[in-house]
Amino acid sequence: MNHTDIDTVTFKNLTEQDAYVLLDVRTAEEFEAGHIRDSINIDFYKMNFEQELDELDKRKKYLVYCRSGNRSRQAMFLMRDLGFEEVNNLAGGIIDWVGNNLETVR
Repeated sequence: MNHTDIDTVTFKNLTEQDAYVLLDVRTAEEFEAGHIRDSINIDFYKMNFEQELDELDKRKKYLVYCRSGNRSRQAMFLMRDLGFEEVNNLAGGIIDWVGNNLETVR
């Protein structure tokens, strides 16, 4: 199993591969304010967060992010514990993504 914190450049390169599912674990309000294209949103703070994660296909590869990398890092380790094969966390979150002048959508 592979569960790793990665930098923005590496994360961006992986988003360009169809093999990965983008997962935004911020709140719905944060997501609507701007997210990485093709991301799905599962709110880290929702009561059923773990259940929603557990319903995802554990054989797929995931790129997970939040605002700063903290929630997504916790989500990455939870996903590891739930049996996900590969999860990569955007270490600096969407803050670093935007800081590198990368595109977000609404």
